[in-house]
Amino acid sequence: MSKTKRPPIVMIHGAFVGPWSFDAFREPFEAAGYTVHTPLLRHHGHGMNPPQALGSTGLVDYAKDLGKFIKALDDTPILLGHSLGGLLAQMLASKGRARALVLLAPCAPWGVLPSTLFEIASAQTMMLNGPMWNQVLKPSFDVAAHASLDRLPMADRRRVFAQFVPESGRATFEIMHWGWDAARASHVSAPAVTCPVWCVTGEHDKINPPGTVQRVAARYRHATFKELAGHSHWLIEEPGWEDVAAAALDWLKSV
Repeated sequence: MSKTKRPPIVMIHGAFVGPWSFDAFREPFEAAGYTVHTPLLRHHGHGMNPPQALGSTGLVDYAKDLGKFIKALDDTPILLGHSLGGLLAQMLASKGRARALVLLAPCAPWGVLPSTLFEIASAQTMMLNGPMWNQVLKPSFDVAAHASLDRLPMADRRRVFAQFVPESGRATFEIMHWGWDAARASHVSAPAVTCPVWCVTGEHDKINPPGTVQRVAARYRHATFKELAGHSHWLIEEPGWEDVAAAALDWLKSV
């Protein structure tokens, strides 16, 4: 494929972060000739003081915003999503908004059961904090350092976490407690995802572990699953992220 014909790539960030999370990860793709877009999810651009409306903003709201962004592009893009962004990418692909999916430690859609006790315990712990489905959730350094940024040196964990922002309680509820969500906001029609899918997660990922992400990949007809040895959840910047980007680029060449 010549550089002039490469489709755009839309990189969709995860929960509690923003487009800045792809500052380094996007560079190899741009060097390979791709135009990379990193849209901001609704209400994520206000630092630690977002509007209260963030709390009741759901997955469908995020997906609708992204759908409008994608529709304005000149070509159907490749969607690359990390964590929450990986779930949104699946939702958009089921609506015909993607020519290929690169899913980095993606959150699972409605109906995919957790594979670890950590996932179950995390969901239960969230509920102990009271009604979360309309609340603005503030990030926790202890949680992020232990479960997401755990492969980074401590100084880098603090540097990255300093850029974290609050997240939607409703969106978090729709992901972690899908069994109680009558609206099935995180549902993805697997037969409607007809594009190629590259689905990876880290060997040590606690948030979206290999067993769960493998179940995500198994839903799709044209999916490849890979467990990344030595990696955890922050695939886009933890040591070895360059190899993750290179592997994604090699896969894109193959499809």
